[in-house]
Amino acid sequence: MSETESNRPAGPGGPATGAPDFDSLTRDIADVPAVEVITTVAVHLMSSAAVNLGLSEGGEHHRDLDEARKLIHSLAGLVTASATEIGSYHAAPLRDGLKSLQLAFREASAVPDEPGQGPGEQFTGPVFG
Repeated sequence: MSETESNRPAGPGGPATGAPDFDSLTRDIADVPAVEVITTVAVHLMSSAAVNLGLSEGGEHHRDLDEARKLIHSLAGLVTASATEIGSYHAAPLRDGLKSLQLAFREASAVPDEPGQGPGEQFTGPVFG
């Protein structure tokens, strides 16, 4: 072993290899609790919807209300269907994020949907600010 390698700190890949040990950094999907899978998917839907609403840095370049509508509608279905399974501790912040996105969609629309007709409102009911 060279002096350079022996002076290198041991990392996740083992002593002095410097390469990450990806086997120790990943989990089998069977080991991931359902609540974690559901909340992770919901966060991805929220993030993508926010980008498509133009809420990200430089957002006007990414604004696509048709895509945002689809994502918010899917998020509403997921949150509504899973709320009793994941409990209010996890569902409440997802509902808050969903409502914020629904309101942002309404504000971003040149011609707002009728109450109850916005994205996801068939699952959540009409959303008012």
